[in-house]
Amino acid sequence: MFIDSHCHLDRLNLSLYNNQLENVIQNASDMMVNKVLCVSVTLKDFPTMLDKVKSFDNVLVSCGMHPLNQDDEVDQANLLKLADQEKVIAIGETGLDYHYAPDTKTLQLDSFKKHIHVAKALNKPLIIHTREAQQDTLDLLKSEGADSVGGILHCFTESWEMAKQALDLGFYISFSGIVTFKNATALREVAKLVPDDKLLIETDAPYLAPVPHRGKENQPAYVVEVAKHLASIRGQSVETIAQLTTNNFNRLFHL
Repeated sequence: MFIDSHCHLDRLNLSLYNNQLENVIQNASDMMVNKVLCVSVTLKDFPTMLDKVKSFDNVLVSCGMHPLNQDDEVDQANLLKLADQEKVIAIGETGLDYHYAPDTKTLQLDSFKKHIHVAKALNKPLIIHTREAQQDTLDLLKSEGADSVGGILHCFTESWEMAKQALDLGFYISFSGIVTFKNATALREVAKLVPDDKLLIETDAPYLAPVPHRGKENQPAYVVEVAKHLASIRGQSVETIAQLTTNNFNRLFHL
């Protein structure tokens, strides 16, 4: 069994699936992807996202505001209220992105802190996006005590040094279809080093479809291709990657 630890089902082009989200879930099930985490990127859209997936027992959700959606300050009380629901197993995605939005750095830092505070209040792990903000990300995780709840550095593309420091804080490292890309040599070297008990896989669908589906819209079923590439990189069987990443996901989220 495989688990897609990060996707955005509410952002799929459902016209590709006969306008039925059920078909996306069935495609995943056909590939033995039996659980997915649908990740929130705005608080405004969270209720709609939740409504779309609430009928699927094998779809879990997170609640949070992506660092690239920082038009305003995060309402911490509203985040706490929305995230305090049984189907919500994680807080985020949150974090820092100085590559695309260095001008909102102050807002991003404030938002990240608030997400950590809510995660601690609800005892739910964090889903973290980080790009070109390695030191600030690590500093905040340490200073705000995020290690008490843990979480995932999702769609990881940063250095082994950052991964190692995050691992030392108890965080998990998740790899997406990027690890299959021809120019991702450095990332594949990082993927070799992540310990078995801290490894996760994801699609980030509808984005970043892995080889051999690159250029198409991504979907949870394709997380199997990420697992295959990691198996090859790490010298493990696909079955081992499936078992490890499933166990890790269930352990992190107390499932």
